[in-house]
Amino acid sequence: MTAVQITLPDQLAQEAQRAGLLSPEKIAQLLREQLKTQRVDELFTAMQRMDRVAEPAAMSPEDVAAELATMRAERRAGDAR
Repeated sequence: MTAVQITLPDQLAQEAQRAGLLSPEKIAQLLREQLKTQRVDELFTAMQRMDRVAEPAAMSPEDVAAELATMRAERRAGDAR
């Protein structure tokens, strides 16, 4: 277990104490919720960055077949040497 000391303005500390927010259990719960929120925010930020990346044009089945044929021909030519 780790002990953490924080400094708060007096009025905020009093209000938080009255609201039951300064117990170790409540602080742990609040921190877990905040960490979860941050992870979700980071995920959505990453998804937005990914969405902005331009995707290459989709290849037709014919284009894929032609690329495979070219690759195979190049391999055969290399193996024949």
